[in-house]
Amino acid sequence: MSKEVNLNADLGESFGAYTIGSDSEILKIVTSANVACGFHAGDPTVMMDTVALAKENNVSIGFHPGFPDLQGFGRRPMNIAPKDLAALVTYQVGALQAMAAAQDFEVTHMKPHGAMSNMASIDPAMADCIVKATKACVPDVIFLAIAGSELSKSARENGFRVAEEVFADRNYTDEGNLVSRREANAMIHSADEAVPHVLRMVEEQAIFSVNGKRIPTEVDSICVHGDGPAAVATAQALREALEASGVAVKAIPDLSKFA
Repeated sequence: MSKEVNLNADLGESFGAYTIGSDSEILKIVTSANVACGFHAGDPTVMMDTVALAKENNVSIGFHPGFPDLQGFGRRPMNIAPKDLAALVTYQVGALQAMAAAQDFEVTHMKPHGAMSNMASIDPAMADCIVKATKACVPDVIFLAIAGSELSKSARENGFRVAEEVFADRNYTDEGNLVSRREANAMIHSADEAVPHVLRMVEEQAIFSVNGKRIPTEVDSICVHGDGPAAVATAQALREALEASGVAVKAIPDLSKFA
């Protein structure tokens, strides 16, 4: 069993009059938060409040840029020209960076959201575009990427420190990609299912497909999607199970590989 791991959640996804997730509760459990930057979810006030809550709970934060798709929550594929994609990433990084600076807090990692991440994880050119846009404005952050993905590969090739991420509440294909949310078996819905799923990945340093294929990888970080109805219970159960197994749950910049 690995002796340390990060536990993260995608947060700051409420906007206007709409509340999504239970950020205040999850931020008492996780050690890192990926903060929506206003395009797929979030708004300026929510971003500011999420940064404040993360700082209060000693939770590290990361940029979580997504497609300009509020209606689809950034989970619908979009065909965006490289120049426009780079500008979208840069714009969102700048927004969260200002929100954090205003509160004397540092953004320490980058994690693209939803369809942007999924598409770039299998498209080398798109991955390079996102990585290079990130490097142009925040070259010293840690890149949090789907384990074994093109994003992970590009980030490493472009000089980033990389945290390999697995998902507590998602299933995998034989190719090591996330099962499409259009499929009935895409999600893991309960803490009872998520705990053995995660412990197995951490112990064996591998992901496992829905067909049982074992795909070796580093497992640095575990994500729980903050918008799910079981998010708080799953995050709490995971933290308790990991610590009971002797695994230290740390913020991304505190992992020993980045010391």
